[in-house]
Amino acid sequence: MKNSRIFSIARFRAMLAKEFIQMRRDRLTFAMMIGIPLLQLILFGYAINADPKHLPAAVLVADHGPQGRTLFSALQNSGYYDLVRQVKSEAEGRDLLARGSVQFVINIPENFSRDFIRGDRPELLVEADATDPGTTGNAIGSLSTALNTALQSDLKGSLEPLAVNDGPFDLRVHALYNPEAITHYNIVPGLMGV
Repeated sequence: MKNSRIFSIARFRAMLAKEFIQMRRDRLTFAMMIGIPLLQLILFGYAINADPKHLPAAVLVADHGPQGRTLFSALQNSGYYDLVRQVKSEAEGRDLLARGSVQFVINIPENFSRDFIRGDRPELLVEADATDPGTTGNAIGSLSTALNTALQSDLKGSLEPLAVNDGPFDLRVHALYNPEAITHYNIVPGLMGV
């Protein structure tokens, strides 16, 4: 009895040989054993992108000063955002978000340049469709970096201390439609589709 519980290499080889013989007989099982992992490799390796770029965004530019224009140019040059629309009001931006036309509305407020030059750390508002928190988080992280980099050349003289601290502006993010950033709202339906 004791010997039957010990792992035997001979029995393992015999079982392995039997399974290979069975796979040769049943071509459908063999195709599934090769096909399903290959399909998953293609989907998870190439088709599913955890760091998407060129996300549709709208921008509300209420400040036409030099820093407002700098931020607008930085957004246009960012690889994460495609500025598909320049809106005239916050209500128009929210309507685009609600219809799913854009994923982000970036609001450069009135007097942004004035407050920046005064060193008052103006606020920049981003409203985001957060139904997919992974996408939203990566894009917001890149936004902060891109905009801070764009304004670095203006941080000289009396504004130099702003470069050392938390940055020259406050980024306020309003995550809409999934403010708790619950990922299974997005992942489970995707896996069901796979």
